[in-house]
Amino acid sequence: MSVFAIRDYRRLFSAQIIALFGTGLATVAIGLLAYDLAGSNAGAVLGTALTIKMVLYVVIAPVAAAYVDRLPRRAFLVILDAVRAGVVLALPFVTEVWHIYVLIALLQSASAAFTPTFQAVIPDIVTDENDYTRALSASQVAYTMESLLSPVLAAVALTFMSFNWLFVGTFAGFVASAFLVLSTTIPNARPSARANAWDRISSGVKLFARTPRLRGIMALNLVVAAAGAIVVVNTVNYVRDTLRGTSADVAWMLAASGGGTLLVALMLPPVLDRRSEE
Repeated sequence: MSVFAIRDYRRLFSAQIIALFGTGLATVAIGLLAYDLAGSNAGAVLGTALTIKMVLYVVIAPVAAAYVDRLPRRAFLVILDAVRAGVVLALPFVTEVWHIYVLIALLQSASAAFTPTFQAVIPDIVTDENDYTRALSASQVAYTMESLLSPVLAAVALTFMSFNWLFVGTFAGFVASAFLVLSTTIPNARPSARANAWDRISSGVKLFARTPRLRGIMALNLVVAAAGAIVVVNTVNYVRDTLRGTSADVAWMLAASGGGTLLVALMLPPVLDRRSEE
């Protein structure tokens, strides 16, 4: 817990938690919005939106990581939170499927730039090596917990209100995240040793291509991502059309998926302690 004694990290971690839960609420709400607009074709809509999301992340994240040392990082993070807040506030008012695609593109572009910038800030705030390791672990736990708790929160909320209000909750989360970042002292980045931006963008790709273990990790992540995508794309149609469930039931089904992820994450370390990883 010593890492949380660092004031600036504590506030950044709080901003991350709030933004993650807001994003989780939006994921549930977007699925229900797609079903509201497209009915039985909601899976195709979500599949297209997920493709847009991942393509933009793959393209924008390396570019953002290459240029982030040239920007005032605190102001940049606040602007990205403001953009995300504006996008989710517009989502309840869409009337066409293509509106979802455009807004998802804007939302994911901001998120793809936010993530590497946020990650680059942590080592400048948490300078002790052991504390830095704990900070990374805490961030990973936050991502895992979000996959379980956000759908549960959405399910409870959907018992009393329509799914459009979930977007309002997401908006509030991004606004709160922006204020927390604004209250944090974030040093600007030191210039990279690589002067050429393309060298910085391509260095990570070259590293993965040259390292067999990293290639294996990338392949494993692709398999895991494919399974996760199937859950996100098909759950809303399966629950609403096949099981004849409610909007809250969709959220509970997503929570069950997140619960499985969390259960495996908790059980795996003791299993690996007893058995070889090879």
